[in-house]
Amino acid sequence: MFVIELIYKVDLAQIDAAMKPHMAYLKAHYDAGTFLVSGRKVPRDGGIILAAGDDAAAIEAIVRADPFVARGLADYRIIQFRASQRAPDLPARLA
Repeated sequence: MFVIELIYKVDLAQIDAAMKPHMAYLKAHYDAGTFLVSGRKVPRDGGIILAAGDDAAAIEAIVRADPFVARGLADYRIIQFRASQRAPDLPARLA
């Protein structure tokens, strides 16, 4: 499992202008089964993505393809962890 943190480097107007391709990127990786949950940080200075996988290099390649990262609008940090526990009602909590 991976926690991906995006850190915006530009003002929100530039982020918002690139939101449509970023959303298409997210959808593609949700459809592929890699991304599990994502959203904006509070305050809105970046975002968080929870991703499934065990290949750190593959996750890094996916993150580098994010339009925010590829266009130089955001930096990123990837944290790999082994999920050893979970809430039994996790789907309901995320709904």
